[in-house]
Amino acid sequence: MIRISVNGTVYAKNAGQELGVFLREIQALPGAEDSLSGIRFPCGGHGKCGKCAVRATGALSAVTEAERRFLGEEGLAAGLRLACQVKALGDCEISTGEPPQDKNGCVAIEGEMAEFELLPSFSGYGAAVDIGTTTIAAKLFDDKGNELSSFGMQNPQGRWGADVISRMEAALKGEAENLAEAVRGAVNEIIDRVAALAGIGAKEEIRSVVITGNTVMLYLLCGIDTEPLTHAPFEAKELFGRSFPAASIGLTAVPEAEIYIPPCIAAFIGADTVCAALAVGLDRPGDPAIMTDIGTNGEMVIRSKKGLYACSTAAGPAFEGAGISMGMGGFEGAVDRVSIGEGDRLTAHVIGGEKGARAIGICGSGLIDAVACLLELEAVDETGFMEEDECEIADGVKLIRNDIRAVQLAKSAIHAGILTLMHASGTAVGDVVTLSIAGGFGKFLNIDNAGKIGLIPSELVPRVSAAGNAALSGASMLLLSVPARERALSFSRMVDVVELSTDPMFSQEFMNQMAFEC
Repeated sequence: MIRISVNGTVYAKNAGQELGVFLREIQALPGAEDSLSGIRFPCGGHGKCGKCAVRATGALSAVTEAERRFLGEEGLAAGLRLACQVKALGDCEISTGEPPQDKNGCVAIEGEMAEFELLPSFSGYGAAVDIGTTTIAAKLFDDKGNELSSFGMQNPQGRWGADVISRMEAALKGEAENLAEAVRGAVNEIIDRVAALAGIGAKEEIRSVVITGNTVMLYLLCGIDTEPLTHAPFEAKELFGRSFPAASIGLTAVPEAEIYIPPCIAAFIGADTVCAALAVGLDRPGDPAIMTDIGTNGEMVIRSKKGLYACSTAAGPAFEGAGISMGMGGFEGAVDRVSIGEGDRLTAHVIGGEKGARAIGICGSGLIDAVACLLELEAVDETGFMEEDECEIADGVKLIRNDIRAVQLAKSAIHAGILTLMHASGTAVGDVVTLSIAGGFGKFLNIDNAGKIGLIPSELVPRVSAAGNAALSGASMLLLSVPARERALSFSRMVDVVELSTDPMFSQEFMNQMAFEC
């Protein structure tokens, strides 16, 4: 046995195991959450992104080529190693450097909420939880509809990759139970957190919980095999819209509670989309309107004169910090806003900068701003070509050519998805009265810059509304209104799914929208 000290807490383990695997295992041990916040592997631990760097000393395996490529001799000399590459051969000491779990950072919690009939599914207290691919957020309510507390944290499944594809791949390789335990532990923790903040006992007093999320997140939570979602015809055999006993899905924080999971629409259009649509009122009659959640998967719904249509477009994780050379989530040290200052110099705002935090990376909102500024300065042309190998955005934070390409692919997928959805529903751009952008990314997004880079059609920029965490708002509605559950179920069954993978217009528009409009 060897002794490994992780952030000051000592564990015993057999030698020779990859450090990344070891960190995953001890995260699940009792009391480990006090010492670890959950290291993330955006590329799934394949040594392709270099973002699982830890400071490590002691008896460790030899440096790999991946570590030399990403860390360089300077980083290696400073004691940095990639957790997914290094093995513990004997006693060693590890510092993860991860953001603490008790900091919300830029986790979006508040969101738009349409009017609804107050008729709670519980007496006393109930909780609403949104399991996002990147973050998890929760709210606690009493049966009078009063919000008592809220909390946000990172989804610990990030250790298996930044996107749902990486996590399904991990599940296929035998990690399904570990993925389930990780998200269940996080849901238990966040329910305990909101209960403690309100001064109540979760086990004793919470009797109803609504949990929303995309289809893959909900399958992993419930221990449902995700294999059918990994290949055509991408069939989702369980679309939820029903209740579960808490014990049946391992929610020990509320063992006596009824867990309601809202309906999904399809394999990649989940309950979070249904909840968000309800929150912005898309299930009600009205003029043409669009709701989209711009993330790794860009889910979008349109209410048109012909009916309801939805699609999901794989934008990739660029806007959530993954796939970008210095990308990160919205934590302290992230560049979240960029503008052009005097002398055509870039000016960057850093999360926590007012408290002395230095820039260490760039998050999605900062990335959009940075690209818009580089286009305006002609450092990047309409094809996405950047003459310099890299451009400095802030002291020590740079974008490289591949980062610009990643933004092009992501923004093209979203823009083309919106146009294809409008075409399928017979809706002209001028007919759309509102484009609601849901999720944390939308909350912090500079809409004008989103239009400048072509993330959304420029004609829709004046009609954009930031809906915040509309998925959590919708889940809260379903907690506080039994009639809203019928609305959600009816809505999910009325939506026509537009399959972008086989739509010729999407293919054409995807290519058309790759260019920037300079």
